[in-house]
Amino acid sequence: MTPDDVIYQRRLALLAEAQRCANVTEACRRFGISRTRYYEWRRRAEHYGLEALRPKGRRRPQMPGATPTHVLEELLTLAVTRPTLGCRQLSDALFERGLVLAKSTVQKLLVAHGLGTRRQRLARAGAIAQLTTGLVTEASREEGPFGFCHYSPGPGHLVSVDGFYIGHLKGVGKVYQLSAVDVASRFAFVWIIAGTPNAARAVSFLTRVQRHWRRHGARVRAVLSDNGPEWVSNDFRGVLAAQGIDHVRIPSRSPNHNAVVERFHQTILNECWRPAFHRRSFHSVRELQAEADAWLLTYNFRRKNHGDYMRGRTPGDIMGRRWTRQAA
Repeated sequence: MTPDDVIYQRRLALLAEAQRCANVTEACRRFGISRTRYYEWRRRAEHYGLEALRPKGRRRPQMPGATPTHVLEELLTLAVTRPTLGCRQLSDALFERGLVLAKSTVQKLLVAHGLGTRRQRLARAGAIAQLTTGLVTEASREEGPFGFCHYSPGPGHLVSVDGFYIGHLKGVGKVYQLSAVDVASRFAFVWIIAGTPNAARAVSFLTRVQRHWRRHGARVRAVLSDNGPEWVSNDFRGVLAAQGIDHVRIPSRSPNHNAVVERFHQTILNECWRPAFHRRSFHSVRELQAEADAWLLTYNFRRKNHGDYMRGRTPGDIMGRRWTRQAA
């Protein structure tokens, strides 16, 4: 149980106690909470539901004096390509490239990213060599792979697909969302279905994804998926083979290897589905699809992605630059 869960349960207990004893003053006295705060929580729960009482997550602020992202990336690249250099030598190497960074700051950033010692940097370099070339060194065998990075040279070269359970809606039944996210541009496509995904729906979803990508000037060349039954079925793999599309499957019990689409699921859950279910009731899959399509217009063309990879760009910006290159 996290601290946010403890706070959430305490707020629920206060509301329940006030309703049980029918005395707000006495309930607030027992919990050590002011009546003003109690009425604020009660109004929030009445308007937005009990889940609104859960503390809001706050991302780490970007301080004005923090090291710029491009300088940090340059430092980390140097740390794994030249792992035997110390913080002073890495600072000198950055200075040769026109980047000024004190040796104390270099060491602080290396420690924050698990590269503070020479052994850690050697292990990281060995893990990268193992993942890219298959070369297994003693350092990589001791530490193990530190992570992964999916690379795509352009839109459509690698598309991540996955299923996401939305919920059980009254009058509709179980509703799932099939998602496709382009690794190069983060361009997304969503198809809402009623019932559990199967091989036939996976094949139909692939057809829709190909049509959608062609409409935006790209061709699907490879698909990245987990080991779900709909993605490993003979029908789905047969269609991929017949159309010349590569199928990349992640290791078992490793959803973080499909991190692009998993992160998209968290985004659409927080920014689309949770607010939508607070605003209205849905009675059909068609209404859910319309809600998702409207939100995807914002996600693909207006919502800025401030991740380290996107750097404030939208998926439509990357796709638009590809159209420009093709026209030129």
